[in-house]
Amino acid sequence: MELGNARILLTGATGGLGGALAHELSAAGAELLLAARDMQKLGRLRDSLNTRAVIAQADLNSGDDIAALARTARDFEVNVLINNAGIGCFGLLEQQPWQDIERTLSTNLLTPIRLTQAMLPWLKAQPQAAIVNIGSAFGSIPFAGFAAYSAAKAGLRGFSQALRRELADTRVDVIHLAPRAIDTPLNSPAVNALNRALGNRSDTPEAAAKKIVEILRRGDRERHIGFPESLFAWLNGAMPRLVDQGLAGKLATIKKHASTP
Repeated sequence: MELGNARILLTGATGGLGGALAHELSAAGAELLLAARDMQKLGRLRDSLNTRAVIAQADLNSGDDIAALARTARDFEVNVLINNAGIGCFGLLEQQPWQDIERTLSTNLLTPIRLTQAMLPWLKAQPQAAIVNIGSAFGSIPFAGFAAYSAAKAGLRGFSQALRRELADTRVDVIHLAPRAIDTPLNSPAVNALNRALGNRSDTPEAAAKKIVEILRRGDRERHIGFPESLFAWLNGAMPRLVDQGLAGKLATIKKHASTP
């Protein structure tokens, strides 16, 4: 992808990864349409960038806001959509309020599908375009304590693969990138404690953003970011029982932290 010619709609722009991505994309020469709910944070982010950036306030769980954002994106002449907005959801399924589960599925899966659908006619009319879905290693390595989140991210991966095949006769690329854990405010104290207890590796938002931009420049359509997570993702696809057995030994620790108030 030639980022110097890209006009990018980036959702979740004020989050940890979103802000880092905005800076990396701006440094690569891309023009940015930054979308999030907090206009003050969006304004500060815009003012910190080196290239043209426009901000748009949007609650992506609102159909009206998605339609308005799609219109703004057309006015901005967007040719790359990066579906980055997302939320976490850690806890044992039977103990979680249904509204938390529903919001996780909506924000992490239904919202990017709906925004993509709204943008598709415009993107298909461009000389070259791309849809980039930011997933998670947990979409390929579903993890105890993250049932709803893993389901949403696995769905996003499946959506990306199916849409890529559906658009194979167009000039729209569909890219799915799955980072491992990232140190952002998205992580609750319980998640941070679990990562420490299990020795899980995580990346800074800046490191993850840099890797994502490297992959976009290279033109890969699907990547798991981080090792050994990329190996475990392959292993879970080929021999899921081995992953079942490996995670069984960690279940007591996961349950302990998932039940922390």
